[in-house]
Amino acid sequence: MTGGDDAELSRKLMSHGLLVKRSALPLIESVEDLDDLIQKALEKSIRLLDNDVVKSLIQPANNSNEKIETMNTALQTKASPQTPKPESATNFTPGGRVIAPVKVEHEHTRPTVGMIDHYSLSDFPMNAKDVEPEIEIHFDITGNSTTEGRLSDMQSCFMDRLSKIRRMITSSGNLPRRPIRISDAWRDRKSRNSSEMEVSVIGLVEFKRFGRNGDIQFALEDETGSIECVLYGNPEWTKTHPVNDGLLDDDVIGVTGYFTESGRLRASDLHRPLLEHHERATSGPDAAVSVAFLSDVHVGSKTFLAPQWEKMIQWFKEDPLAKTIRYFVMTGDGVDGVGIYPGQERHLSIKDLFKQYSELARMLEQLPDWVDCIILPGNHDAVRPAEPQPALDPDVQQDYSGATFAGNPSDFSIHGVRILAYHGVSISDFVSSLRSVSFDHPERAMMAMLERRHLAPSWGGKTPLSPEPEDSMVIGTIPDIFVTGHVHGHHASQYKGTHIIHSSTWQNQTDYQRMLGFQPRPCILTVVNLETHAVASIPFV
Repeated sequence: MTGGDDAELSRKLMSHGLLVKRSALPLIESVEDLDDLIQKALEKSIRLLDNDVVKSLIQPANNSNEKIETMNTALQTKASPQTPKPESATNFTPGGRVIAPVKVEHEHTRPTVGMIDHYSLSDFPMNAKDVEPEIEIHFDITGNSTTEGRLSDMQSCFMDRLSKIRRMITSSGNLPRRPIRISDAWRDRKSRNSSEMEVSVIGLVEFKRFGRNGDIQFALEDETGSIECVLYGNPEWTKTHPVNDGLLDDDVIGVTGYFTESGRLRASDLHRPLLEHHERATSGPDAAVSVAFLSDVHVGSKTFLAPQWEKMIQWFKEDPLAKTIRYFVMTGDGVDGVGIYPGQERHLSIKDLFKQYSELARMLEQLPDWVDCIILPGNHDAVRPAEPQPALDPDVQQDYSGATFAGNPSDFSIHGVRILAYHGVSISDFVSSLRSVSFDHPERAMMAMLERRHLAPSWGGKTPLSPEPEDSMVIGTIPDIFVTGHVHGHHASQYKGTHIIHSSTWQNQTDYQRMLGFQPRPCILTVVNLETHAVASIPFV
């Protein structure tokens, strides 16, 4: 059986709500009447097909022990060990579990378990109700915004960004020589005019343009001055260098090169902060509970998927995995808002903003008592649009019992596991500036944020930014889990040791998305075990 046949067979089974262990695929392939096998599994409320289950289903239909033995032989011949994927490439989408319909016709429904080899219920051994909550907020702009919107605040913000990321670049030890100020490099430009007399500088990308031959021209600015730089596209190393993907306005980078006769700095190399493999913290066996991630619920919209929400609530009450979930993190746009865009009113089922928040509070109250909610705002919420955003107003919070409200972005730890949660508006700027990033692959924008150590570098782009005297969008500490939302996709993988989670939406395709040809991936709950770091992506569609 080829990999393509395996995938086609798995898809057919999943279309009937059946999950299959990879090791059972060769045996299922040997079955003469696959439709009969599917029908028997559904009649017995079976959701997972492994070798033992398949044998029990096919044995009554085969009077000959010889035929069963033939299938066992085929299984041994065709089955081969699965080569584990490297950690950085492991992708858990489109989801490891399929949920049965809300209407349960059989009293003793078999518990749903994961079809992915690296996930099992044994990875989630602890009931959440047995663990006391432990949340530590490291950063939240709520109550800490000091900007007055003056030019001096903006200058202070950029200088703070430059200072922080410059330290990260210089501390990596990868620079060929000690960086100097741009004004000093410019003063010595006549003596720095050959490859033997190169200089290194660090600054903010001021503007950029691409030449016909793959050249990249940009200006670099620090607190002392600005110089024009050019990176020619001819050298072989530029073909694989990250800069070939593009530069963002206001990126902080290091440049090594020498001055040409025209006064430009001809770059021979570009430098970013070093991002090595991250060793994740764990909660410890005494707090081996799980955290669930969701975003963009958009309560109040006509395209909010209410039946799927009810299905998830029932799952929380019945499924063994749900009993391990201690925390429920929502990364923005819990409601659709009012007046967010022209003509929004005709798309709303709830046209009063406070009633939208009250309905969301009612929905969250349906979660089991042991689940603690952590709620961030997004661009549809009733807070200032400029990031970093403060938490929802206390007048809104009063409808929610026991929830923790934080700003956007928010850096916090749960039982020692560090989580960076960001709604993700700046993904649009990464899509428009980097060749590799698209709305279909928001995780690539998240990886670029980690590489740059900044959530939203570009001032004046699609992301409104507040000029705080300290740039709190800098990623000072590499998180164990990095989660975003906003663009209504879904992704769960790892990048250099950090969980990269793009939370799913609970809203169906909107008119605007349909016009763009974008298909959202709604109603997928991502669950992470804080001790083992096992991941399950659970669709409720």
